[in-house]
Amino acid sequence: MFHQRVLSALFATLMAAAVAQPAAAQTYPSQPIKIVVPTAPGGVADIVGRTLAQKLTEAGKTAVAENKTGAGGAIAADFVAKSAPDGYTVYVGFHATNAILPHLQKLNYDAEKDLVPVTIAARTANILVVNPDVPAKSMKELVAYAKANPGKVSFASQGNGSTGHIVGEQFKDVADINIVHVPYRGGAPAVQDLIAGHVTMMFDVLTLAVPQVKAGKVRALAVASPQRISLVPDVPTVAEAGFAQLESGPWFGFFVPAKTPKPVIDWLYAEAKKAFSSPDVQAQWEKQGLTAMLATPEETQKFVAGEYKRWGDIIKKANIQGGAH
Repeated sequence: MFHQRVLSALFATLMAAAVAQPAAAQTYPSQPIKIVVPTAPGGVADIVGRTLAQKLTEAGKTAVAENKTGAGGAIAADFVAKSAPDGYTVYVGFHATNAILPHLQKLNYDAEKDLVPVTIAARTANILVVNPDVPAKSMKELVAYAKANPGKVSFASQGNGSTGHIVGEQFKDVADINIVHVPYRGGAPAVQDLIAGHVTMMFDVLTLAVPQVKAGKVRALAVASPQRISLVPDVPTVAEAGFAQLESGPWFGFFVPAKTPKPVIDWLYAEAKKAFSSPDVQAQWEKQGLTAMLATPEETQKFVAGEYKRWGDIIKKANIQGGAH
């Protein structure tokens, strides 16, 4: 009789647990959603996080964006990875923390297993820019200039492990040139030194570089995208310049802790798709040279896995060491 009571109680507990998860998913969200941004205010990741928070709030839900900076974004990624998998803590994941840093340093989270993608909300390209005093009007001329001045040409980056750093190292390898890497703590100080002539060149983020290009403060030689960009239509692609393997660029999306219920992920995806497909956001993205991918969680998983492998292969081949600032 005692065993029967124990079995009955156990069965009741299991049934309650089985019902609880779908029920929780059905009532989600019933409390504020925290969107954790791994970078400082003002950057693309911050804009992406705040855009979703704003759109969710406009739709009658409560959502707040919170900046949690440090360790190239790894502190925020680790925080979300270890948060409850209930959909109330969402991470603005990006190329660095989800595809690059894991190949450069030991992290407190597993980028492939601990964070599950919802979708990629914004993608852009790198653009190769040089100081206007550099006597090169194309990538081929820049290679010739670097070969004529071995060790004297420098390339700035947003920090060790950034896309600008890795593509610069890849350029150095495929073009067989001796150029010196100068890492900065972010894109802004790197661009300032490029404009001042303290460094020769940089693979900048398109969104941030366009105003400097249009103002004539830097000269654009090529965009690292498959097609030309409407914001800078006269700038050729890296493929047109003869360096197709340098196609690259940052991306920013939403991730949740592993084991988050599928209905919750699907709800977040539907809301993100609605938010970033809206005409006002699309207009803003176009002005900034951003593209919203908005693939399903399953398609995004494949994309992120592909990026993880691609960046890992480049890092290994170029023997790049260290982590992002």
